[in-house]
Order: sequence, then C-alpha cells, then structure tokens
Amino acid sequence: MTFPPNPTAASAVIGDRLRLVSGPGLSALLKGLTMPVIVAAFATYLLVGILTMRVPAATDFPGPQFFPAIVAAGLYAFAALLAVSAIREIRALPQDYEEDLLAAENDDDAPAGRSVRVDVRSLAWVVGSFVGFALVLQVLGWVISASLLFWCVARGFGSDKPVNSLLVGLTMSSLAYIGFSMVLGLPLPSGILGGI
Repeated sequence: MTFPPNPTAASAVIGDRLRLVSGPGLSALLKGLTMPVIVAAFATYLLVGILTMRVPAATDFPGPQFFPAIVAAGLYAFAALLAVSAIREIRALPQDYEEDLLAAENDDDAPAGRSVRVDVRSLAWVVGSFVGFALVLQVLGWVISASLLFWCVARGFGSDKPVNSLLVGLTMSSLAYIGFSMVLGLPLPSGILGGI
C-alpha cells in the first residue's frame, strides 16, 4: 500500500487503497512538500528561539539550549527525509500517470480505490494548534498548553475520542514538565498553574 506524502490525508483513509488525484508536476510536488516545509518552519522557529535565548555565562553543560537544539536538528532531519521521500515518489510516477488515472477512474473494471486530496481541515488543525501553542505558552504554562496542543493535533489526525486525547496529552505534558523542571533543572513556563 502506498500512502501520499501528506500524512493528514492518509490518516483519514488508513486501510484503503490510495491514489493521488494530481499527476506529476508542480501540484504533486507542492502536495509532497507541504509537510516538510511545515516541519522545517517549526524547526526554524525553535532555532531562532535558541539563538536569541539569554543564557547566563556561568551555566554548566548541557545548558538550556542543548535539548531544544537536539529537537530542532531532529526536525530538520525529519523534514529533509520527508522531502526526499516526496521527490522520489514523484519521480517514480510514469510520464503518462494523468492519462492512466483518468482511464482508471472511468473504467468500471478498475480496482476500487479512493482519490485523496490534501485535507485542509486537518492541516489547519495541526498548523493552527502550533501557532496557538506558541501564543498561549507563557500565559497558560507548559502543562495546559502542551495538553491542548496534543488534543488539537490528535483531532487533526482524526481522533474520535477527545477525552482520551486530552488525558493522554495532560499525562505526557506533565511527565515532560517533571522531567525538564525537576530532573534536569530546566524550568518550563508554569503559567497560571504557577500561582496555585
């Protein structure tokens, strides 16, 4: 089974045979590069935050920039892998792909499949949740903001259990807060919970 480069579209139709509706060319390339660009943009946002972070001169290794730098590097590597995969998939398509696709859609004997497009609503949930997370992090704090981020991304990927998603998000964000703040000594924003 071959999945399209856009995981938000694939999440809605897991288990079905998929085929892209556009052939090779600019539109297929743009579809394939959507997620790598978003991931690279988020990594760049992290990198700017790392480079502009005020770190006291007496800070010991690893310091507050170390772990975010690892995350940013991982995101850049992931974006590069997604881009290479998308380009390989597009290059592997035959030259007469559009004609074959149209013929298959008009042929009643062709194997059943479902055409998929970029799921704009899912993409908006994922991208919007990251933007919202960045805007409310200082006010709401890490635990609440990261929980809401997890819930929104899960909803964007088709989760139909909102309470479970929120509980998992709350658990994971709390564990991350404990790990960074108490174990590593790298405080995350506590927001409104800091005054309780």
